[in-house]
Amino acid sequence: MLYPLTFETIYKDKIWGGQKINTILGKDFSPLPNCGETWEVSDVEGNVSVVKEGSLQGKTLRELVEQYKEELVGKHVYDQYGNRFPLLIKFIDANDDLSIQVHPDDALAAKRNSGFGKTEMWYIMQADEGAKLNSGFNREVTKEEYVQAVADNTIQDILNIEPAQPGDVFFLPAGRVHYIGKGLLLAEIQQTSDTTYRIYDFDRVDATTGQKRELHTDLAVDAIDYQHYDHYKTQYEKKLNESVNAVTSNYFVTNVLNFEQEVEHDYSHIDSFVILICVGGSLTIEAAGGYSVPLKMGQCALIPASVNNVTLVPDGSMTVLETYVP
Repeated sequence: MLYPLTFETIYKDKIWGGQKINTILGKDFSPLPNCGETWEVSDVEGNVSVVKEGSLQGKTLRELVEQYKEELVGKHVYDQYGNRFPLLIKFIDANDDLSIQVHPDDALAAKRNSGFGKTEMWYIMQADEGAKLNSGFNREVTKEEYVQAVADNTIQDILNIEPAQPGDVFFLPAGRVHYIGKGLLLAEIQQTSDTTYRIYDFDRVDATTGQKRELHTDLAVDAIDYQHYDHYKTQYEKKLNESVNAVTSNYFVTNVLNFEQEVEHDYSHIDSFVILICVGGSLTIEAAGGYSVPLKMGQCALIPASVNNVTLVPDGSMTVLETYVP
């Protein structure tokens, strides 16, 4: 019988990583010197999540999909993705600016034999004073102008820079140039993909190799959406004790749950697994069979498609991202 699943955290040290994964989220990433990312639910080759607790402890996410199929992910999802789990969940601590980058869409990724494309979203959990990020361009840009800006080292002049505060949501479809700015701690929901085209890395040198990190400027050219948009921050109405939709895309739907009271959720109408990501406070997930899963800020649980009903019991208050495949 399937039950709400938690997984062992996968820790990633990064040239731009910091200490907030430990100091704010309470996750011990030693012996790493820093932690830029934690991968909480992953089916990326070489980084497949392992069940942390219960009768399925020690099983990998991939083994579970292969064994339980639509019971775990939903018939619609299994028909679409087969044995490949479609979403990757991360927490990211940017102690320094990440590289300016872009991700390919599904069509380009398939053409280049690099799996799925990468559409993603960010939920800002904590922000230092003055923290900012990049999403898209600040004006309409042609491919030729972009190439020239990269060559002239003036790429930053054409980027749209946004201030970021806790609770802000940014949806980043594949093709949108972006970077996470220094001082931000966030949750990221994305397609299962680790394909990134690095455009500019602020001339940083890796302390271990003494070399600058590889850039992928040529690969990025055909991946970029050069259009300018009026709004880059996702607008959603923040409400207490009510589920609010923040993002609806072809790859995932994400709702924000900010609750101070117990809430029962019936997922029988959703032909998908559901991932609950705690981005504030703490709660307990209760499910049939006596299953009880505590979650605090910085933790996730995967609700299998066959588990139709759960009760979320806040410990005072909670803010949870609820995400699934439409």
